[in-house]
Amino acid sequence: MQDLSPRRLSFVLSFVLLCLTSTRGGGQQPEAVIAIVGATLIDGNGGPPVRGATVVVRGERIAAVGPGTRVAVPEGARIIDGVGRYLTPGFVDANVHVSIYSGLENFARYQDRFTDVAIEAAQRHLKVGVTTVRDSYGMIAPLAAAREAFRTGKAIGPRLLFAGNIVGWGGPWSFSFTGRPPENLSLLQEQMNDAITRGGGEELVNMEPDSLRAAIDRYLDLGVDFLKFGGTSHFGYPVFIGFSERAQQVIVDAVHARGLVAETHSTTPEGLRISLMAGVDLVQHPEVLDVPVSDALVRLFVERGVVCGMLSNTITGKPWADYLKRRTREDSARVARQDSARALGARARTEAELRRDRGDVGLGIRRANAEKLIRGGCITAIATDNYLGLAPEFRRDPKPDWQEPGLGSLAAIEGLVELGMTPLQAITAGTKHGAMASKALRDYGTIEPGKFADLLLLGADPTVDIRNIRKLELVMKSGAVVDVGALPTVRIWTRP
Repeated sequence: MQDLSPRRLSFVLSFVLLCLTSTRGGGQQPEAVIAIVGATLIDGNGGPPVRGATVVVRGERIAAVGPGTRVAVPEGARIIDGVGRYLTPGFVDANVHVSIYSGLENFARYQDRFTDVAIEAAQRHLKVGVTTVRDSYGMIAPLAAAREAFRTGKAIGPRLLFAGNIVGWGGPWSFSFTGRPPENLSLLQEQMNDAITRGGGEELVNMEPDSLRAAIDRYLDLGVDFLKFGGTSHFGYPVFIGFSERAQQVIVDAVHARGLVAETHSTTPEGLRISLMAGVDLVQHPEVLDVPVSDALVRLFVERGVVCGMLSNTITGKPWADYLKRRTREDSARVARQDSARALGARARTEAELRRDRGDVGLGIRRANAEKLIRGGCITAIATDNYLGLAPEFRRDPKPDWQEPGLGSLAAIEGLVELGMTPLQAITAGTKHGAMASKALRDYGTIEPGKFADLLLLGADPTVDIRNIRKLELVMKSGAVVDVGALPTVRIWTRP
């Protein structure tokens, strides 16, 4: 066993006591008053860290923040020793998928456990310090049940917000989602398509404004926290525009009339422009284009203050290193094909041949687009697309860490530094900008009086090495210290 210094031992015992005394029933409840004393404060606003800070938490919210010389510790407060540690806001992932939305095997085997699976995946985010997640495509019923369990304290979990379907798309076996005609589907597949779309599917693309507005209102009445629509189709080449300019304006206006966030998946330059002009608040993965993003589009993002939900976990780190190795092999193969073509005599190359010769350039374009959006001053949040994938018993190969719940969120914050941000900017993107993605900055995203006490205590300085966000010593969600060792409380995907 590792030896502990007296100060370290005191911290560990204090943390264990907090976990034990704050757990009641299925959830965790906040202490009356907690003071975190002596930590270096990184408040999420992007300013320089404050050493020797004190943060006072009353119930669910932050009561006072500042240098220890100015903030008094209330009498009777439970004190957490933060000396030598670094305090940040809880992380926010603006694009996850915690419910089952794909894999016929998953649907068939776990029909009676949809809510448990969603709770488990959400808890895996909280376990590593992601205190708020936004689920942007999934099944409404289990997501609503998981949200209610977290809100009422029946289960421990992060703040869970969800959109349900991507409006205008079908379910997981639809043409708009897969790029393939939905032929010879089983009854279960059709039922699961319907369970996800809930009246917000492909049929909306054929509606005129009055009918579309009514359909959007009916969909919002289902209790979603925000609305995401398909400005373009999902997969395939080429990608097609989904809703017209007039239709997108109707959708955005209807959502804003409810005071909710309107966001889009639009992955062509013109589809993206239409969505921006319609007034969306957030674009998921705006870097995902088949061509370089234009200066004009970057200006539109900045001028309109639209949040860029970026897939930085998929274009940095190991995915990027693997891509560079693959490109080297593909470049050699392309040269060989070109030499062979010249030996057969000169002729015009077909468009398909030229496309094959270009090889897999998609990741390179996406990374360059992400770098350009960041340099241009876009408001960037992490939006990882972390997903469940197949249950362990159905997988041939392990799912990569950078797409796993929680771990992918950390990889995304680290990846932003690789894309050109400073560590402080990356932390701001992973906290404050995530709250802005839900128009919820008044409640969380930074460490300021009046906001929910979503706090992380790190054992090493993340401004020196962003990978220190993994050195997590304490998680607090809405004033309650979380026993991360007990998460997930139900193990289905994460069972041994």
